Amino acid sequence: MSRKTRELVMGALTAAVYVVLTWLSSAFGLAYAGVQLRLSEALCVLPAFTPSAVIGLTVGCALSNITSPFGLVDVVCGSAATLIAALLARAISRSHNRAARWLIPLPAVAVNALVVGAEVAAFSGEAFAPVFALTCLQVGVGQLLACYGLGMPLYFAVKKHMMALTDSR
Repeated sequence: MSRKTRELVMGALTAAVYVVLTWLSSAFGLAYAGVQLRLSEALCVLPAFTPSAVIGLTVGCALSNITSPFGLVDVVCGSAATLIAALLARAISRSHNRAARWLIPLPAVAVNALVVGAEVAAFSGEAFAPVFALTCLQVGVGQLLACYGLGMPLYFAVKKHMMALTDSR
């Protein structure tokens, strides 16, 4: 399989898994709740391993957000937030500092807390600032749980698998 084909398949698989995990989270009332706990956000560590994950996460988020209560705004803004976070995660992963790997999920936490917090506050009909502060906190907590609680174990599992593949060659 050519490298281009492999990257295209990896991006498509990432998008598909993101959609399935988001819809699974939604089925349990977690994907669009106050404290959003999208299982799919664990995938935010994948840009550390392949650039195709950046597009895969972005497309997966766009497709997932079609069913969002915030509609097209969430498709556009949520996907833009995911793209920015994935690009930042990819940039962080390029560092040779071993401690930097713990920063890979941070952009997904921070960017989503700000963007989704702003979306929810804008649609709340209440005073923006207090709702924004609360929703940033709520989204940030959900992102921390998903990105660090699930994402970092995924990161170490993928890293171990990739090292095993490299050693066997």
